[in-house]
Amino acid sequence: MNAVEVEGARAVHYEFEITIDAPPDRVWKALTGQLSSWWLPDFQMLGPDSVVSLEPTPGGRLYEQRGDSGLLWYTVLAVSPVESLSLAGYCTQDFGGPCSTLLCLKLKAEGKKTRLRVSDGLFGRVKDEQASSLKSGWQRLFSAGVKEHV
Repeated sequence: MNAVEVEGARAVHYEFEITIDAPPDRVWKALTGQLSSWWLPDFQMLGPDSVVSLEPTPGGRLYEQRGDSGLLWYTVLAVSPVESLSLAGYCTQDFGGPCSTLLCLKLKAEGKKTRLRVSDGLFGRVKDEQASSLKSGWQRLFSAGVKEHV
């Protein structure tokens, strides 16, 4: 008989902002339609020749594909073009879970620049190291990826 381990669930929330030297419509275009131009190679979970795509419509997917292999990163919950994108995803045990994640990206014009606010809520089996890793990973992806691309 297999052992059963009971763990408590918890909720974790983090957010951060990045200022990008471009107008919101340019940032939105990159976020929703140019992922292959800014998605960093070490974030490609299926290998360097995989393709990360986003279908920016409710029920759409943020997913990664490599041949017949695929990985669903998130499902799109809500879209307000050039303003916000809300996504829901899951982390399996292989990625530190099981837990769910609700990621929200909001754009706000500040003169000729855009403030990108990233907010993530995790609930389930969430360890401090996992939350820290996710926050620093998203910060790196949006700073070194999106910001540098735009």
